[in-house]
Amino acid sequence: MLYKFKSRATADVIMLESNGRQVLEIVGKTPGASGIITVQQIPAAIEALEAAVADDDARRKASHEEQAQDGEQDSAAAGARDAVSLRQRAAPMIDMLRRSAAENSDVTW
Repeated sequence: MLYKFKSRATADVIMLESNGRQVLEIVGKTPGASGIITVQQIPAAIEALEAAVADDDARRKASHEEQAQDGEQDSAAAGARDAVSLRQRAAPMIDMLRRSAAENSDVTW
């Protein structure tokens, strides 16, 4: 399944199910086939996503520093660093939410 987020203010944002579910859970929405983030809920959704991104960045940085101190250079550790971060996955959604708030538009899926 794919999540297709829509707003009158932007182009659609399409996410794989696991990524869309993660974003919806972060903003406090129940993942499902359809739903809405109202204009009134958008500021809190942006704040929640940005906080989750900051937490993920800090966790990834700490993990990287720990591996560097331990001298780990195996391929699994390198693969984890190269994985797509929450910052990269959430950026299109955060942009959609900001533009939607500016144009007073809800976001649906």
